[in-house]
Amino acid sequence: MDEIVNRVQESGIVSINLEEAIAHIPLAEIDLAPYLWQGVVLKEADFRSWVKTHDWSQYQGKGVGVFCSADAIIPMWAFMLVSSQLSGIAHISSFGHAEDVREQLLLQHINNTNISDIRDQRVVVKGCSTFEVSPLVFMHLTQRFQPHVKSLMFGEPCSTVPIYKVPRKG
Repeated sequence: MDEIVNRVQESGIVSINLEEAIAHIPLAEIDLAPYLWQGVVLKEADFRSWVKTHDWSQYQGKGVGVFCSADAIIPMWAFMLVSSQLSGIAHISSFGHAEDVREQLLLQHINNTNISDIRDQRVVVKGCSTFEVSPLVFMHLTQRFQPHVKSLMFGEPCSTVPIYKVPRKG
């Protein structure tokens, strides 16, 4: 009986799975709408009281999006105050919803990737995940990795779409 050979594994292709890179960071959201006076305006004294009594520990290690679902003008200091409370507790906090925080986490991951791990390698960026990855993330990844890799592909190691290949010399 012939031995089964995993040609994908033997190909030396480096596979990048963006979903796995941030899977360990749970996401949460804080909607400021419930803290508006009569649903339209934020009163500083009331808001500061909420900030003081809110259980911030529930955001420990999470990626937290802060937004307001009501059509109201929220002063910038309110976002700053919430961000200040999340500092040192949350993994990251950002303006927007969970999807916006996920995008920020992915951009951070790309920026923090050790280029020596992919230098002169054939790299495939996994295309499927349980959540939608924005074009911004894929474009940023391409710009960051392309100058360092031998080739860049999208998809799965067994079925890829070529994106970039170092031109042949000569």
